[in-house]
This record gives sequence, structure tokens and C-alpha cells, in this order.
Amino acid sequence: MSRVRRLLACALLVSLPTAASVAESLNDVIAEYESLARETDTNEGPGWPDVSLAASQRRTTKFSELRDRLGKVDAPGEEDALTRELLLWRLNVLIEGARFDEDRIPFDSGDGFFNAATYAAQVTPIATEADATAWIARLQALPSYYDAQIANLKRGIKTGFTQPRSTAESALRSMKVAAEQSAADSPLLKPLASMPETIPEARQKALRAEAVGVVERFVKPAQRSLVTFFEKDYLPKARPKLGASTVKDGKAYYAFAVRRSTTTALTTDEVFDIGTAEVERIRAEMVGAQRAEGFQGTLREYLDDMNQRPGSHVPDIESYVDKAAGIGNRVSLELPRWFKTLPRLTWGVRIKPPELEAASGAYNLGDPEKGVAGAVVVGSQAYRSSVYGLTAWMLHEGVPGHHLQIALGQERLDLPKFRRRDDVTAFVEGWALYAERLGAEMGIYRSREERVQQLSFEMWRACRLVMDVGIHWKGWSYEQAAACLQENTALSPGSVEGETQRYISWPGQALAYKIGELRIRKIRAEAEQVLGSRFDIREFHDALIGSGPMPLDILDRHMRRWVERQR
Repeated sequence: MSRVRRLLACALLVSLPTAASVAESLNDVIAEYESLARETDTNEGPGWPDVSLAASQRRTTKFSELRDRLGKVDAPGEEDALTRELLLWRLNVLIEGARFDEDRIPFDSGDGFFNAATYAAQVTPIATEADATAWIARLQALPSYYDAQIANLKRGIKTGFTQPRSTAESALRSMKVAAEQSAADSPLLKPLASMPETIPEARQKALRAEAVGVVERFVKPAQRSLVTFFEKDYLPKARPKLGASTVKDGKAYYAFAVRRSTTTALTTDEVFDIGTAEVERIRAEMVGAQRAEGFQGTLREYLDDMNQRPGSHVPDIESYVDKAAGIGNRVSLELPRWFKTLPRLTWGVRIKPPELEAASGAYNLGDPEKGVAGAVVVGSQAYRSSVYGLTAWMLHEGVPGHHLQIALGQERLDLPKFRRRDDVTAFVEGWALYAERLGAEMGIYRSREERVQQLSFEMWRACRLVMDVGIHWKGWSYEQAAACLQENTALSPGSVEGETQRYISWPGQALAYKIGELRIRKIRAEAEQVLGSRFDIREFHDALIGSGPMPLDILDRHMRRWVERQR
């Protein structure tokens, strides 16, 4: 090589960014975003999130700066390009959402900020004495967190951005349960129930006594103050109408909620039309099953009859949990035929704590880094439901639903943390609903009753599309919305009421399930058509959920690239 050519080559090496320097630039943005995200994570110590308006505005400003920087970062590799695309989507959602100041409503029907410490207690292990004292310090700081949330609620009252009275009353009932528990029975003491032997027994006893004292002196008064605030200040100012579109800027807010939840560009009317078509399709399948049995009467009468058949119920919650665990074990035996990669993190079934009874969540995330297993949690009244629906429910909440998908994402340590833990509801819940349907292919449903209950569950999610849009966009009453579940599903009257109140209190969230499932099914159908005999269901499932949760439009492109590689 001539001297001139060598000099030119060296100049190019100096002037062009290397792959390492590009990766460092992307990693810098990721690191700053994840640091900001930790500020609002109630499961991370040492204190509680700063939820003040000033802190929220500061974070939004920083999100905008990060978005600008991310737009200038090159991502030459496919994995880096995907990471960049996912982070850009998340930043755009956060920035657009900040316009609506949702911190003014930090709760929904029966769940919210007042349960944050209880959830944190479920996933806080104590490995050292320092861990124990840190948790006690967090408990002592809890009243300040409540005070900041009350300030946000007061801002909501002042601006007319409040929940309906029925939602506030439901949340108040949950707050009262917590406030009325004795300090010694508080679930906030759970982390200290089991401490390592390296802490002397006398010191363990002293730490537990200290924690009970902190709960008695600090937490209990704060919980009682929350109850008083809701009774005297919030309930009288609750919004008079159900729909989110009835508050100031409500139409724009709900349209945003629909886009955020579905992770698509679907309009409210398009979502409603999809829901209407799905209700008709699923109802036809259910009526077909009814006719096959020769049952005379309405569909609802058929479903009610099914729920009263011999063997449809168990006598107590322990029997229900045992049956659920048995189904989980049976499904686990079939997983290797459908998935190449399975998570290492274990999971199980347990009874939901009483103070979380009204919360809608039924899967508690595990944490491989902290040594916490995943858990499907069963409400104390769940055993009163028909066990015919338990199979579909376990497929959704356990495996191959939430636990399998979430744990696999958590264990991708080569990915940035935000990709492993991002809560993209359309993906996470869409996958879990797809898992219910996959159970039929796996041979998990053993009877017509179980299969009809699976259809009832699918109908439940289809009804959400028409109910949510009906309530928040079309001005429907409670009765209009509840009718879809009452007429088309096997849900009990109590469950119908609870679900309807949930959609009233959480605009747009319930749309994610069915929209996500339909998109995943569409992606699979297209892959099967293109690949033909080369389609491998195990490879497909690994590709679909193996890269962590992602918005549906990005998932579409990601899976098309996978199909092209298979070709």
C-alpha cells in the first residue's frame, strides 16, 4: 500500500465513528432514561417516588431532551436499531401523555397509589440487617408519599379532572381495609417475616418490633388521613358523568388513551367496530356449542346452567388454589412442544392479601435479580366461581401466558433493562389472551364446558372494546355498558359490576387485550402462509416473545424481518 493510501485509510478510521462509539452514544441515552424511570418505580428504594408536579415537569423536560439526542444517534445493527425504535416510542408516549397531567388521578377502581407499599413489600427480600433497616426507613417515609399524592388529587379537584363517585367509593373501601388493620397484622411487615440466620434472633425480634412501631406511629395515621380526605374532600367533587371525554380536554385525552393502550393508530370508532364484529363472531361459536348440546333457551341461560352443573364448584379457597396449581403443572408438561426457550424463574399460586382484594391484577411479577418467584394470585372469593373457567384463566395468568412471557423478557440480560421490563399492555395482555386460545391447540381443555368458558373469556375481552368506547366516547350509561357482559358471558353479576367499574375508572386500558390478541394471531397467520412447511411454531413463539414486550406496530415489522430470515 502506498504512503498516500495508508494516510487516507488512517484518516477514514479517525473521522468515521466506530461501532463501539455509536453503541456508547445509544447506551448513554438509555442509561439516562432508565435512571429517570427508576424515579417513579415504587419497588425501588431507598424512599418513594417524587410525584410532585415540579418533579413530573422536570422529567418531561428531560424526556424531550433525550428524544432529541436519540434522534441524532445512529444504530447500525438490527438489535440496536430495534432498541432505538422502542425507546423513541416510549419517550413519545411519555411526552404526549404529560400534557394531560394524569398524576391528578393516581388511582382506579379499588387500586392505586395507596397499594404501592403493599406491592413493594411483596418483592422486597431481606438479605442483611441493612436491608431490614432500609425497609423500616421506607415505611417511615410513606406518609410524605401519601401527602404528595393528596396534593395531586387536590389539583385534580381544582381543575375538574377527577374520577366518578363510584370509582372513588371503590378505592375508599380498599383504603378502609388497610386503615382498619392492626399494625401487627399489616402486610407491610412481610419483608421482615423471614430474615437470614446471619442476623441474630434477638436482633431480628428488635427489628420486627421497631417496624411495628413505625407502622403504628407513622403509617396508620397516614392511612386514616387518606380515608378522611376521600370522605370529606374527594367524594363531593367527583366528576358527575362516567366518561373521560366529559372532563376538560377529555376528547383529546381519550383519543390519546386509545392510541397508547392499543399501540396502534386505530381510532375510537375503528376499535368499536372491531369489538362489535368480534362479539358477533364469538357469540355465534357459543350458540353453536349450545345447539350441539340441544339446550333450549337463551345463551345466558345456557351459560348459567353450565355454571350449576355437578363438579362446577369447589368447597373452599384452598381447593380452588390446589386445582389451579394442578392445571399449571399439566400445562407445563406440554410447553416444550410449543416453546424452545423456557424461563428459569419459577412460579406458583397463592391467595391474594385481603387489602389487595379489589385490585384487578392476578399475576405478581417475580424478580430473578432479587430471587422472587412469579405468582398467580387468587382472590378470597374466587372459589365461588365455576372451575370450568379456571383452565383458561391459568393459561392467561400463568403459563404460557404472563409468567412465561414476562419471565423470559426479564431473563434477557443482554437487553437494556427498559426492554426487559417495559409494560406494553397490548403486547403483554394480547399474548396472554392468545395463550388462552393456544390452550385448545395444546389439548389443555378437557371438556366442552371448559372450552365454552374459554369462549366466554374471549367474549369478555371483545365486550371491552365496545364498552370502553361506549362509556368514554359515546356517552353510554352504566346499564348500557354492562349489558354486553350480562347477555354474552358466564361472568357472575358481581364480576360484571366489578369489570364495568374497572373500565369506567381506567379509560382505554381494557382495549389492549383484544387488539393485541388479534394482531398476534394475524402475525402468526401471515408467517404460516409465507413459510408454509418451513413454519416452526416453537421458533415462531421464541421470536415473538423472546425480545421483550413491544408496541404492536413495531412487533409487526420485527416479525416480518424474522419471516424473511426464515425464508
